[in-house]
Amino acid sequence: MPKNYLAYTLLILATFFWSGNFIIGKFAYLFEVPPLTLNFLRWASVWIILIPFTYKNIYKNLQIVKKYWLVISFMGIITISMFNSVVYYALNYTQVINAVLVLAAIPVATIVLSSLMNVERTNIFQLFGLFLSIIGIAIIISNADIQRIISLSFNKGDLWMLVCVFTWATYSTLLKKYKFPFSQFSLIQLMVSVGILFLIPQFFYEKSIGLDVNFNKAFFVILFYVVVFPAIVAYYCWQKGIEMVGPNRASMFIQLMPLFSAILAIIIFKEKFEFYHFAGAFFIVTGIYLSNKKVND
Repeated sequence: MPKNYLAYTLLILATFFWSGNFIIGKFAYLFEVPPLTLNFLRWASVWIILIPFTYKNIYKNLQIVKKYWLVISFMGIITISMFNSVVYYALNYTQVINAVLVLAAIPVATIVLSSLMNVERTNIFQLFGLFLSIIGIAIIISNADIQRIISLSFNKGDLWMLVCVFTWATYSTLLKKYKFPFSQFSLIQLMVSVGILFLIPQFFYEKSIGLDVNFNKAFFVILFYVVVFPAIVAYYCWQKGIEMVGPNRASMFIQLMPLFSAILAIIIFKEKFEFYHFAGAFFIVTGIYLSNKKVND
């Protein structure tokens, strides 16, 4: 298989497995798996699995880890303990289609934050792209109902997904700004090591309000998927794909996530792709396209 075809296959698999995370998150709600507990058990399992594959690389770069521990800790908090918990929680209140379409605005938010943090300069196309993406998100979370916007009456699941947009955009911007010399899995392990400390109180909070896990077959299937595929296999495929074709070309494949997730949600949960989904997606995709243009294009 030609190198590029293998890379594209790996990148498509990565986005597909990440898309499946939203479907499984919805199943977790339907089978009454507490969302914060699921996220804690997911990353605790990943941490244990990655130890034999990462400890040598981390130990070798211990001085660099100490140098960047504040940045790595912050990245772990906003991704491992915030982003994933919020996604699972938000899916208790909103459709999968709404969730993934709101997340489609992440590339535009990343461009804006990159400018604010002096990682990349912003041009007029990117600002206009941001404006169009904001319109697209407003259409989706308001169901194209102007009265909802005026009265600020939104689905709280959709609003929580906006938090996810900015947490992941911040993480992506920090990855651009800091060039860590250790492997992707080592970075994940370091982030999990910090993030899981903030997941422990989330776990005990759900237990304190009576949200206990029912350790049945459905729970173990859900846990197996979120641990193995989106958390380990997808990251491996993504990293290998980037090594083969570069980050710029690879980043275009992330836009497959809303497509895959929407198709799966329509097939599995019988969700409907309404007109406001199409209209919102049009504005967001147009915004992303403009954000990737250069002034001299």
